[in-house]
Amino acid sequence: MPHVMTVLGPVDPSELRFTLPHEHTQITLWHIQDRWDYWELTRDEEIILEELRLFREAGGTALADLTLPGTGRDPAWLRRIAERSGLHVVMGGGWYRTAYYPAEAMIDRRSVDSLADELVAEATVGVGGTGIRTGILGEIGTDKPWLTPAEERVFRAVARASRRTGLAVSTHAVLSDVGAAQLAVLEEEGIDPGRVVIGHSDSYPVLDHYLSLIARGASIEFDFLGMSSQPQERYGEGRVVDLLLELLHRGHVDHVLLSQDVCHNGQLRRYEGNGYTYLHTTFLPRLRERGASEAEIDRLTIDNPRRILTIG
Repeated sequence: MPHVMTVLGPVDPSELRFTLPHEHTQITLWHIQDRWDYWELTRDEEIILEELRLFREAGGTALADLTLPGTGRDPAWLRRIAERSGLHVVMGGGWYRTAYYPAEAMIDRRSVDSLADELVAEATVGVGGTGIRTGILGEIGTDKPWLTPAEERVFRAVARASRRTGLAVSTHAVLSDVGAAQLAVLEEEGIDPGRVVIGHSDSYPVLDHYLSLIARGASIEFDFLGMSSQPQERYGEGRVVDLLLELLHRGHVDHVLLSQDVCHNGQLRRYEGNGYTYLHTTFLPRLRERGASEAEIDRLTIDNPRRILTIG
């Protein structure tokens, strides 16, 4: 039976309306050796619940939290957040990228099949002894514009787990065309490209790159929307809007997802950021002003993430 696996159990896909497919409700990134930027989304339950309340009041119904082992994934935290917020919360599975692979995962010492078996168990039985199951594989990434041997091993394991469980794969591919290389490894393992989302695509605003991924059957995700920590992010969104409208004009609305990747305290409304509501308050109104239809917006924010998160 088709369903979406949330941290509270399976739900009918029709229950997901406006969905953010690439977010975090807490994450730690600065603890890696030689990283000094103190980039984290602090575990403060009351602050996060207030941010999520605003998202729900704006019409949000669901989000995928793609925080992974090595950056602070906590199934019990996610279950509590889901219970208290009233949102459908989907938990990610897998491993992030080389610098963040936890030592206990032993990525470089295990076979691809052993890694895949662990991911399958998380999706079918649950993480550890919690019984809380993953509902998507991601975010699976690369540190640089290429895959390291360890990253390739993870991508192959993720592809095999996806084939066995039906879970979609969401990637981390920044500032380059590395998403094409990521997709190539997944394809070599026989994955259905329609179950692949190349994340952070808006950080590499190149139309031909987008078209090549879409031609292979994958989806792209514009998920740095509303970030404002750098001038490129603050002033580059007009180009992203132009590219998105071109994709819609060419009939590719079914291959694009939108999100905000909240992963830093400074992104929260509490600290004068945009919170989880930037799509509602700013980005989607800009699309409407430029001629995007309500049907197209529904496809981008409801139908596409619902399809990706649906299993079976």
